[in-house]
Amino acid sequence: MHLPDALAGWLTGHGVRIAVIAALAYVTTRLTAAAARRFEAEAGRGLDGHATERVRRVQTLARTIQKALVVLVTAMAGLMILREVGVDITPVLTGAGVAGLAVGFGAQTLVRDVISGFFHIVEDQVRVGDLAVVNGQSGVVEELNLRTIVLRDFDGTVHIFPNGEVKTLANRSKDYSYAVFTVGVRADADTDAVSAVIRDASATVMAKAHLATSILEPVDVAGVEELSAGQLVIRARIKTLPLKQFEVGREVRRELAHRLAAAGIDLPANRVDVRVEGLDDLLKLMGPRG
Repeated sequence: MHLPDALAGWLTGHGVRIAVIAALAYVTTRLTAAAARRFEAEAGRGLDGHATERVRRVQTLARTIQKALVVLVTAMAGLMILREVGVDITPVLTGAGVAGLAVGFGAQTLVRDVISGFFHIVEDQVRVGDLAVVNGQSGVVEELNLRTIVLRDFDGTVHIFPNGEVKTLANRSKDYSYAVFTVGVRADADTDAVSAVIRDASATVMAKAHLATSILEPVDVAGVEELSAGQLVIRARIKTLPLKQFEVGREVRRELAHRLAAAGIDLPANRVDVRVEGLDDLLKLMGPRG
């Protein structure tokens, strides 16, 4: 058989199958990405702010499943293409098994990261968009992968933590949050009057249209948290939707500043009292000045 005829035969046989495999793999990955986006959009459609937890959960799962399916489809397509070009994939699969076993022993850290990441996702410990504190570092979760957690802090700095290295994980926006604030006043202030001002200020904030849906419960005034010689500190908190505690807290503090001043309640001022004993005797010893 002449070379052109052999090449034409190979192209019409194996070549077509390779093209079909590559096309199907490409279409599958694109459909997977489109399905993930559609799934996220459908999960958040028609939901109010109280369902943000469900939306973040769906986003995290959808992105993780999408990445896993892309890797699986690409690997399967690669093996099928190798078989079409005449490569015996049996040794490849056997070698992959042996290599996988060697990697398992040599890359225990990687395996630990993947297993830890799997449990982070399955147990719903943290999600994309949550405000989390990982190993003492606070930030918003931008990515949650099987190997790493990616945080972005208030300054915009990105922090990447391998899942296996996560020793402490605190989720500050799971289900709900609290806007916690303290009010320091003079030690002789009327605590009942201060508490009343806090409740009035919080009620005013709750009545504002752009914050009404973000506040889940009225203010909870815990009472006097600290008492010292110069001041007393009253602590309070407001239950809010996740990630809304900062906006609500800032607005409550702004309202409190005006209301405390209007009620004549003074904030503690730094004051130093100095008393000199025996000043009269000292002046007598110094005698009259000429």
